[in-house]
Amino acid sequence: MKKKLRDLLERSIDTCIREGILKECAIPFVEVELPREGSHGDYASNIAMVLASTQRENPRKIAQRITDTIEDPEGILEKVEVAGPGFINFFVRDSLWVTLLKEVDDMKEHYGKSDLGAGRRVQVEFVSANPTGPLHIGHARGAVTGDVIARILEASGFSVSREYYINDAGNQMNILGESVWHRYLEILGEDITLPENCYQGEYISNIAKEVAGKYGDSLKSEAKDTVFALLTDLAAGKILEEIKDDLMAFGVVFDCFFSERELYRDNGVTALLKELEEQNFIYREEDTLWFRTTDYGDEKDRVVVRENGEPTYFAADIAYHKNKYERGFDTVIDVWGADHHGYIPRMYAGIQALGKEKEALEIVLVQLVNLLRSGKPVAMSTRAGKFVTLREVIDEVGRDAARFNFLMRRSNSHLDFDLELAKEASSENPVYYVQYAHARISSIMRTALERGYEIPAYHDVDLNLLILPEEHTLVKAIDMFPELIEGSARTFEPHRITFYSSDLASIFHSYYNKNRVVNDDVELTKARLFLVKCVGIVLRNALTLLGVSAPERM
Repeated sequence: MKKKLRDLLERSIDTCIREGILKECAIPFVEVELPREGSHGDYASNIAMVLASTQRENPRKIAQRITDTIEDPEGILEKVEVAGPGFINFFVRDSLWVTLLKEVDDMKEHYGKSDLGAGRRVQVEFVSANPTGPLHIGHARGAVTGDVIARILEASGFSVSREYYINDAGNQMNILGESVWHRYLEILGEDITLPENCYQGEYISNIAKEVAGKYGDSLKSEAKDTVFALLTDLAAGKILEEIKDDLMAFGVVFDCFFSERELYRDNGVTALLKELEEQNFIYREEDTLWFRTTDYGDEKDRVVVRENGEPTYFAADIAYHKNKYERGFDTVIDVWGADHHGYIPRMYAGIQALGKEKEALEIVLVQLVNLLRSGKPVAMSTRAGKFVTLREVIDEVGRDAARFNFLMRRSNSHLDFDLELAKEASSENPVYYVQYAHARISSIMRTALERGYEIPAYHDVDLNLLILPEEHTLVKAIDMFPELIEGSARTFEPHRITFYSSDLASIFHSYYNKNRVVNDDVELTKARLFLVKCVGIVLRNALTLLGVSAPERM
């Protein structure tokens, strides 16, 4: 409906410009939103106020000119009003609302999908945790955020590839090998003191036990560089496999795992930096190489090669993104922890030096998770190994609750995740509340079948019998779903789907508690069955986008 109204407004504005009623100007994006007050109509637009700056005229006069020229060949509107400082309020014909349900019935699991992306290739890179330890709840939030962004983009007609960047080069990997070495010596009976910078989790000891079981004490006589390299590769490989298993249990599957080491093959990073230096994007100060990121709005230039000749993470990231674009992706989306906020300007500089527009890179930031138990914080630390892993959360609350709860806030906002609340079978638990709405609809359908009804199709029912305000509210909520997905795809905001599913479930529960769906009036029963069937379709489609199950019994 919003799209229909937007089209009416755009055609009206175009007519006004062509006929000289409005001054020549580019037509801005026309916002059509739900008004705060029901008395202000079904939808409202502020387009007249947006146009006021180019028209240099009172917004109310602009709004009146637009409404006077609106043509409504489909008979959508009951009336149009100009209100307040220049809002255009639309009142949709009551009989039209229920006709919108036909599309839901026709498309079923495809309802809400679109061809917005037109097949454009998009890569979503997320999680990308160092293979130095298990995934913790911070990684979990990034994992579900990236996964659902990918799902939404796929539903919107984009060709999507999910990628995990394995940070398997650099000092943290050397520390991993060293950590295993010390635990290995400890298992062999040596009295060791683990250096503070080493990883101390139990998983390191478990890997060291496997090493001791396989090699005995033979590694003690080998050259330390050789042993550290062996232990690093062995530990990283094992940790990565466990990471993949945990992600699989979380419903996250990647199309590609890309090793950072690949960037350094055949001197790749050095060759790229030399090329950028020749193009004057990089300059040298003694033995340090600097990238001119201030030319692209960064607060200062950034080092790409340190004085000791070691390339920085930034250097590797430029090479990595070059590799991404060479693989043919139109847009690259990076899902990062919020602590990387200051890193964004240099990455925009890097891709522009590669000849890409800034818009070819989108960065989604994910804030920290505050883990609670019955409202009280759960203490965690990092390198000491005292943290709650993703696997522990999945095992305790289940995949559905974990995924839904991680998406209960905008990704760049802090999130409180209460483990006890996530397990409750009550309306206080958000995922239970939404899933129960779907299960309740399934129960209604089973009851109807037991009483001799067939699950009705659009042409089998008289939807004009749906005259209650709450029934129209349900239809309006259903009608919002396709545009909601499109908006989520444009903004990379998966939490919108979570909010929407909670709102739709709330509207349905309220309707069900006041009205009997299966009642003594056969025709009204059929109409209401059709309505709640459509609610069930949309709830299931929303939950599927979130990677959450839609149970038929609870």
